[in-house]
Amino acid sequence: MPGAVSASLSARARADTILGIQRTTGTAQARLIRAETWLRYALPALLAAFMLTLVGVAVMQLCGRHEEATRVATRETEAFARLTALALADASASAEAQLERVLPVHLLPAGSKILVIAPSGKIRRAYPSPIAADTFASYLAEGEPIAILGESAGAMTVGLQAGGQAIVAARRLPDDLGQIAVVHPLEPIESEWWRLLWNQTVTLMAISLVLTGTAAAYILQTRRAQAADEVCDLVKQRLDTALGRGRCGLWDWDIARGTIFWSDSMYTLLGYTPEKDLLSFGDVNALLHAEDGDLYSLARHLAASHATVDHEFRIRDASGEWIWLRTRAEIIEDGIDGSRHLVGIAMDVTEQRRLAEFTATADMRLRDAVEAISEAFVLWDASNRLVLCNSKFRALHALSSEDAVPGRRYDEIMGRGALPPVRRGIPGADRGTSRTFELELTDGRWLQVSERRTKDGGYVSVGTDITSLKRHQEQLVASERELIETVKDLKRSRRTLELQTQQLADLAEQHLDQKARAEIANQAKSEFLANMSHELRTPLNAIMGFAELMESEVYGALGSPRYADYCRDIQQSGTYLLSVIDDILHMSRIEARRVKLVRRDLALEPAITSALLLVSKEAAAKSVSIDVELAPELRILADERALQQILLNIIQNAVKFTPERGRVSLRGRSCNGFVHLFIGDTGIGIPKSALSKLGQPFEQVETNLTRSYKGSGLGLAIARSTAELHGGSVRIRSEEGIGTLVLVRLPMPTPTRLAEVAGEAERDALTAICEMTGASRAKSPLPVPAL
Repeated sequence: MPGAVSASLSARARADTILGIQRTTGTAQARLIRAETWLRYALPALLAAFMLTLVGVAVMQLCGRHEEATRVATRETEAFARLTALALADASASAEAQLERVLPVHLLPAGSKILVIAPSGKIRRAYPSPIAADTFASYLAEGEPIAILGESAGAMTVGLQAGGQAIVAARRLPDDLGQIAVVHPLEPIESEWWRLLWNQTVTLMAISLVLTGTAAAYILQTRRAQAADEVCDLVKQRLDTALGRGRCGLWDWDIARGTIFWSDSMYTLLGYTPEKDLLSFGDVNALLHAEDGDLYSLARHLAASHATVDHEFRIRDASGEWIWLRTRAEIIEDGIDGSRHLVGIAMDVTEQRRLAEFTATADMRLRDAVEAISEAFVLWDASNRLVLCNSKFRALHALSSEDAVPGRRYDEIMGRGALPPVRRGIPGADRGTSRTFELELTDGRWLQVSERRTKDGGYVSVGTDITSLKRHQEQLVASERELIETVKDLKRSRRTLELQTQQLADLAEQHLDQKARAEIANQAKSEFLANMSHELRTPLNAIMGFAELMESEVYGALGSPRYADYCRDIQQSGTYLLSVIDDILHMSRIEARRVKLVRRDLALEPAITSALLLVSKEAAAKSVSIDVELAPELRILADERALQQILLNIIQNAVKFTPERGRVSLRGRSCNGFVHLFIGDTGIGIPKSALSKLGQPFEQVETNLTRSYKGSGLGLAIARSTAELHGGSVRIRSEEGIGTLVLVRLPMPTPTRLAEVAGEAERDALTAICEMTGASRAKSPLPVPAL
């Protein structure tokens, strides 16, 4: 249906009406309107072209007249010169002096002259009047060729010595008597041509004036018509803009003809395309809602009266939706043909309708919401008349629905009810336009009544049951008392905590003092060990040297063979004591962080082979087999001497604590940038209670009373500390009677680690150079340039 209606509204262009007033129509008028724009520019252009054409034709005619006169004068001059030559050839010499008798001088062109020229070029005779020049060449302008060529030059236009131009024709006389020349001046021809030019100019100016006036009158008239059209279009545009901004549309209903005009704003309001000029009665009636009446009944009513119209109805827009319109119109009579028109505007009242429906819905929802609240609610207007109340208010004041009718006065409604029995009241805050107070009823309930003035002078009252709130307040008062007691207890606890904090601070200070003393003692221990190792090495080396000399009997026999055994025991004990001193000194350097590692990329297999070579004698003495299983091409980033010490200490322990015919195994694998070296044995094992402290300096599995294996207990501690200096670790797993497994984890030479090692080596070299330079500066009396 909307599509059909929209199609019926688009038939032809809306160009023959202005706000419903119909213009003159017709095929010729439509063609004239379409051609009017072109004629505004074409007619002046045609007039200008016509004027230019006239000027061009006149110029061409004048030029043709001048050329034709020149050609005629040339022919006449040439013919008269030929005639004169023939006449003089037949006449005698005496007749030459009287040319007028020989020649037909009446045929001589006006202003022309006849010259009789001797063979020497001298002018013998001139007719009709003598001339001032003696020779023909001096009569003509200088350099004219006819003075030399004569008859062979023919008739030609030359310049005269006296000024001006003339047509000259020369003919030779027979018997070398000279020549005859006819001179025809051009001045008469030029004068006639200028006279014609002036006449033509005056005529063209008159015609141009008439055409210019005609074109100006036409242009003024077209501009006035265009200005009138623009004013009409501007008025229509402004009126349409005003109607469009106001969501209105203009209606002009020609009742007699059954046509209706809609403004552009009306089409925009409904969403239709404004393509049809005047709508038919049926087109508009098909858009109206069936429940809101039709135009037929309205037309019958208007035909019988001159009533005005104020009517609301629904009309379908282009999208198929119904829009509410309110039409206000009045009957007017056309002064031209006496027809009656219903003219008015149609306003879009859809929003007002929706707002009214929304207001009614909101009022209903407000009443439902007021009824649903748990408080007693009542609203009075400025005249103390009831506006709204809920059932809680009616129940509180013992009112029925018939008693609490909106619109009744306050005293009338409250006179039919009863006030609730009040035991006591507690006044609350009073803020001018609002107040709040509390009431305790005789049944034990508490009510909080809040009254507030509205903007229109009325007031609203809300009564809230606060019985539970009051009881909760009583509980809060009791809880507050308990809280005060608790705060007092907390204050006492706080004082206790402050005392304990002070004691802890004193203990911490004592701990720092003890720590400082321990560090001083540790430093003293390291210095003592270093000094003692030096003091013990000197006599011990002498004892070992003398024992070796005595054992070898360099200076003679000792006597008893037992002395040789004693000397051997002295040397072995000294060697053992020297190794213990070296271990103690090395451990003290590690603890003091004075050990410098020179890490390099090393192969693991040669290091293990070298360590096994040192323990092979002891292993062979106990028939202990050593199995080695290494992954190919394992490499370690470590200090060579430190790596040898780690391997030797762990393998020596494995061989030492493995009984005869036992077995020691070495296995190496790479894992995540590290080499894992597993050293296992089938020895006595380690108790779980000793594993936690094993690896600390001077810690051993056996006690001093039950020791069956000699040793200082520093080998495993040195191995663990050295491995940690490399960035690795040492872990131990053991079980008594089964054996021990030691895991040594050392880093592999990755590019990043090699770069770090290179940087450390460079820094150490720079430090050494700086130390050497500083020492040399201290010793040299002359200044040394700083690096």
